[in-house]
Amino acid sequence: MNVKPIVKSDIEIAQASTMKPITEVAEKIGLHADDLELFGKYKAKLSTEALKKLQTKESGKIILVTAINPTPAGEGKSTVTVGLGDAFNRIGKKAMIAVREPSLGPIMGIKGGATGGGYAQVLPMEDINLHFTGDLHAITTANNALAALIDNHMQQGNALGIDQRRIVWKRVVDLNDRALRKVVVGLGGPLQGVPREDGFDITVASEIMAVLCLSTDLENMKDRLGRMVIAYNYDKQPVTVADLGVAGALTLLLKEAVKPNLVQTIEHTPALIHGGPFANIAHGCNSVIATTAAAKLADYVVTESGFGADLGAEKFLHIKARSAGFKPEAVVIVATIRALKMHGGVPKTELGKEDVQALTKGFANLRKHVETIESFGLPYVVAINRFITDTEQEVSTLNELCGQAGIPVALTEVWEKGGAGGVELANKVIEVIESKENNFKPLYDLSDTLENKINAIAQKVYGAEKVEFSSKAKKQLQDFENHGWGNLPICMAKTQYSLSDDPTKLGRPSGFTITIRELKPSVGAGFIVALTGDVMTMPGLPKAPAALNMDVNEKGGAVGLF
Repeated sequence: MNVKPIVKSDIEIAQASTMKPITEVAEKIGLHADDLELFGKYKAKLSTEALKKLQTKESGKIILVTAINPTPAGEGKSTVTVGLGDAFNRIGKKAMIAVREPSLGPIMGIKGGATGGGYAQVLPMEDINLHFTGDLHAITTANNALAALIDNHMQQGNALGIDQRRIVWKRVVDLNDRALRKVVVGLGGPLQGVPREDGFDITVASEIMAVLCLSTDLENMKDRLGRMVIAYNYDKQPVTVADLGVAGALTLLLKEAVKPNLVQTIEHTPALIHGGPFANIAHGCNSVIATTAAAKLADYVVTESGFGADLGAEKFLHIKARSAGFKPEAVVIVATIRALKMHGGVPKTELGKEDVQALTKGFANLRKHVETIESFGLPYVVAINRFITDTEQEVSTLNELCGQAGIPVALTEVWEKGGAGGVELANKVIEVIESKENNFKPLYDLSDTLENKINAIAQKVYGAEKVEFSSKAKKQLQDFENHGWGNLPICMAKTQYSLSDDPTKLGRPSGFTITIRELKPSVGAGFIVALTGDVMTMPGLPKAPAALNMDVNEKGGAVGLF
């Protein structure tokens, strides 16, 4: 009789793990108690003084973890990122990880958190996935304070001549709440404000989140906040936060949130968790401050970008790396056999069954992401993130497919085995760094027109045949060039499930058209958002949200959190 093994949940594994005091973890990377601002025993922020001291140090190697187009449950990028960091330490390398903070929206919805999984997790997992050190709450507050200040300016005489029909700044909440996508504010008579249409985005889609993640320090953040466009006046000219005179107030609300958070993995590898913009809406990378600080503290830094290489990696390379002035030494492309079978036509409910034919067909999706990373001139390794349902035949088939295509590949079992399951990957990453040339080059120049930049991404990264612009988007292209924003990079808002802007087109579609329906300026963050298809900046909850399984036990511990 076959007996199924008992598989512990992520939270059970996390709760059974023993953490070290964060001061002890900090000592491993040369930080002292005076460099930390403690949040209890196991969490801390790096102080401003500590960050300044790091600036003169030499930087270590940055390794970017990305993926293929995922299933709704994700590809395990965070899990591989954590496990790879642990694996580097196991083979004697001084390593850290730098990852994003989770959003409560997907945590209460369907996708889950951002602390890894199994024996490759960041701790304290419960705290990080809930309120952590309050960074996302601070961003929410700053965003909504700005919204209130805009409406108050309208109420108090509107000296800037803001056109109430052209206010582009939305309120936010860190939850999936489709009912808030479109609202009307200011109802109830003259004393209640100026009536107008408004709406909510999810907090991680706020430009303030992107600003925090791309800032290099407090002063740079204040400058970026001041450049944010909040509305247009009656002459159709942009109105900024600086025009409103509240950049200082927003900076005050964010002065603690801008400091990166230090925690640890199950194997006590130091980890900086800071910032978390959505990758299908925003640029999807953790903060520049955290990544650069980690590079000063360790010889190898493993960081991640959201969703597949068509979204997160493209934005990391075109926006974050270019803005921060660094390049990754290598890229890890995470692939699961489950997702490849999905791209080969297997229904999501059947992904646990062996299907070598579908896996072979779905390999085309992985091949496209590999080609994308190659087009940037970067060394790479494919990490097969093994699931317990994967068969030996499926694993050997994927290895053979990679071998036939000349793709460096490593089997990765960090969910089950922690850092030990990532040693093969760690050694392979070091091998490609030392043996392959790094000729990193963006796929477009900042001097290109906005239209040409969008075309470059759609055709070179997605494999689109052409790009169509709505009449609104065409006018915005011209207006944005006239406003002096033409030299900014592009941040594409697109479905994560397909290389196209249609989530039903799986695998490696061809001959498709990308439709740009609207553009949005994120001048403070330093990019222009191009909205494709029907992607939304405020997600909704699924029919059976993850929240239905959540509770607390009699000791106040979390239950059902993954």
